[in-house]
Amino acid sequence: MSKALIVIDVQNDFCPGGALAVDGGDEIVSGINALMADFTAVILTQDWHPAGHSSFASSHPGKDPMSLIEMPYGPQVLWPDHCIQGSAGADFHKDLRVDGDLIIRKGFNPQIDSYSAFFENDHTTPTGLEGYLRTRAITDLTLVGLALDFCVNYSAVDAAKLGFNVTVRQDLCRAIDFDGSLDAARAGMADAGVTLA
Repeated sequence: MSKALIVIDVQNDFCPGGALAVDGGDEIVSGINALMADFTAVILTQDWHPAGHSSFASSHPGKDPMSLIEMPYGPQVLWPDHCIQGSAGADFHKDLRVDGDLIIRKGFNPQIDSYSAFFENDHTTPTGLEGYLRTRAITDLTLVGLALDFCVNYSAVDAAKLGFNVTVRQDLCRAIDFDGSLDAARAGMADAGVTLA
């Protein structure tokens, strides 16, 4: 059985001191590194926004970070500016092993956000990850990283819908937990058939 570890967005801006810091985001790095040897393939995702991205609150005068707006593709949380292409904040955490098989960059289209490793937030525009996994005959995915209730959640649900066997290692994730988002994410992942380990 061919299995892949997908490491979601373990980047400086999501770790303590970053622009969109997730509590304890740096605590999972050593555990993720230790897990990598157990997998046929290791894929890392990297949030990679151009300056002025449409998901940034700063792009919407009068709107505050963490407020919600409607975009053509649906509801969108407005975030602090983060993971701007080429910035130190967009870099992977310095202790994370990045010698994986593939790095998927997402969120680079200025007009649409991309939480999932598989699709942009319109749920139809693919990142190319599914094709890569199919080509390598990978069937089983384990997801770790940041943040459990957003990018890990969206990636896990999309992977399950695409027919992969999906496990999320909650001990190697951390969550933003904004306005009930963590409980909702866990329920949604379970409903999609994701194993929460």
